Amino acid sequence: MLRTTSSASAATLLETITTRVDSRGWQRAERAAAVLFVTALTAAAAQVSMPLPFTPVPFTFQPMVVLLGGAALGARLGMSSQMLYLALGLAGLPVFAASPTLPQGAARLLGPTGGYLVSYPLAAFAAGWLAERGFDRRYSTSVVAMAAGLAIIFACGVLWLGFVVQPSRGLSGAVASGFMPFVVADLLKLLAAAAVLPASWRLTGRRAS
Repeated sequence: MLRTTSSASAATLLETITTRVDSRGWQRAERAAAVLFVTALTAAAAQVSMPLPFTPVPFTFQPMVVLLGGAALGARLGMSSQMLYLALGLAGLPVFAASPTLPQGAARLLGPTGGYLVSYPLAAFAAGWLAERGFDRRYSTSVVAMAAGLAIIFACGVLWLGFVVQPSRGLSGAVASGFMPFVVADLLKLLAAAAVLPASWRLTGRRAS
């Protein structure tokens, strides 16, 4: 049975790797570098975007980076990586998906993708929280952890579309434009991405029994 309450199973992948370093200073530096790396990877994934003619929300690879990063870093650091990403975007850096109609900067959060973006810290926290309880050690539970985070992203994105950006279309219109075009592709990506962390645990020799 999967252990989810012992101190051994509570360690994240990042903690397991960095605790092998003798110096606490180096541990902190490595963890800070990991947060920055996930932030940068989220920004890079945003640049691989595909506008769709039937929805104002582009297709990107960001959700999988958010969820994998959150699970690998843990709840607190995973959330921090996405809060830093949003802070950089709010400051005007071109970290959001390129768009001919949606602006960079704080105004992006008021547009149709705002709900998805602000959900990233919450989704990373959820995936990380479950990973801290051993859900990232096996493929089946890794899928559950990432699906929980993806559900948060979709819920926030669709609710924002339905009640703020496109209130005239209502919730059904928001589901049609913000959920249905993406759910199959995102689930397929999730099923593939969920294998990454269990495989990484096998490499560390610390897979839960």
